[in-house]
Amino acid sequence: MSFRDAPTPATYMVGKWMPSDQAVLDAWTRKIMAKAEADTSDLLPAIQDFKDFIETDAKAYMFFTQMFDEVPASRKTSPSGRPQVRDYEHMLRLFNTIMTHAPEFNESGLVGFPFNAILDWSMANTGGWSAFLDEAIDAHFKAMLNEWAVFLRSPESTSVLSDDPKSGWFGADAKKAMPTFVEEFRCDPSLPHHGFKSWDDFFTRQFRDGVRPIAEPDNDAVVVNACESAPYRIAHDAKLRDRFWIKAQPYALQFMMDDDLYVDHFVGGTVYQAFLSALSYHRWHAPVSGRVVKTRVVDGTYYSETLAAGMDPSGPNASQGYIAEVATRGLIFIEADNPDIGLMCFIAIGMAEVSTCDITVYEGQHVTKGDEIGMFHFGGSTHCLVFAPDVSIEFDMHGQTPGLDASNILVNERIATVGPKKSG
Repeated sequence: MSFRDAPTPATYMVGKWMPSDQAVLDAWTRKIMAKAEADTSDLLPAIQDFKDFIETDAKAYMFFTQMFDEVPASRKTSPSGRPQVRDYEHMLRLFNTIMTHAPEFNESGLVGFPFNAILDWSMANTGGWSAFLDEAIDAHFKAMLNEWAVFLRSPESTSVLSDDPKSGWFGADAKKAMPTFVEEFRCDPSLPHHGFKSWDDFFTRQFRDGVRPIAEPDNDAVVVNACESAPYRIAHDAKLRDRFWIKAQPYALQFMMDDDLYVDHFVGGTVYQAFLSALSYHRWHAPVSGRVVKTRVVDGTYYSETLAAGMDPSGPNASQGYIAEVATRGLIFIEADNPDIGLMCFIAIGMAEVSTCDITVYEGQHVTKGDEIGMFHFGGSTHCLVFAPDVSIEFDMHGQTPGLDASNILVNERIATVGPKKSG
């Protein structure tokens, strides 16, 4: 179904998107729009550079004009039920307003994704699809998000770490969504902002000791969950190259691994993918014990989603297979101590604002199953584990079927057991 044929928004199950989200985000967007309309100050440097680029680059000007022209005139609201963004100048002014705001808590599928919320219509049409794949445009998004990251690491960003019942991350609504926060995470409720020094400090929070025990730590046949995440897909016989942009979104290892020299080792192998919500713990842990052979961060897209997935109001949730090839991602190759596993790869994949894949291990380092290996910054995200074709692996999804309606499996819990290598 194309965006032009999309029905009036009703109930969306993608990313737990429900009708109540529309009212929540409508109120949020109206507030941001009101602030933007009242703001007559100069654009921030990264936003002004973006504007200058759009207005001096023929291709960018065409894309950013087309993506708003392609929104049907009959649509007075965006897919999530909010007033639509009028044009690229309006978009940039909204971005400018967001740049000095940390994400407030809300009960919607786009909690933690303020830029994504502004772009949801344009992500779903051909103008936006073309623009968000363009490397020069992505470079401007990177500069803008890096500038925002400086604010999110500053004390000023703690304003949303309040007890406001609706928008505060320690308010009544947030406590309902994260009822065991104080018991699980390192914090001190007696201190301002529970002791967190910035929004990013809060987002990359750590579990208290003993909260997430490692499944069978002495059994190298057990693979543990690398992230606090919900299973999205298990795929076998992954191809070197495939048509990853079509509706089924098959994996294409060459592009996932950015033509790495190790890619041939995994052709025909198994890919496990799982996603993290904005409310999840966002640090990564070693799924197996072994030696870190190689690490890489691959620059990529931020707001590209496949048109084949149809309208995705909390996008790019429905494009997780697709973005494994094109989004910003971090690769960690580990030679497992267990020879039946051998070389495997952890791939962290940024989604929208989640563009920082922060690898904290180094080549040659030995990691023990459950050790921290890196983290995401901002929003929600997804990741893959890739195994060679001769690895005999049986997954344990804890009684559920992988997909967008799946629930989190705890980090460090068992997700698979490996048997003797396949013969031949």
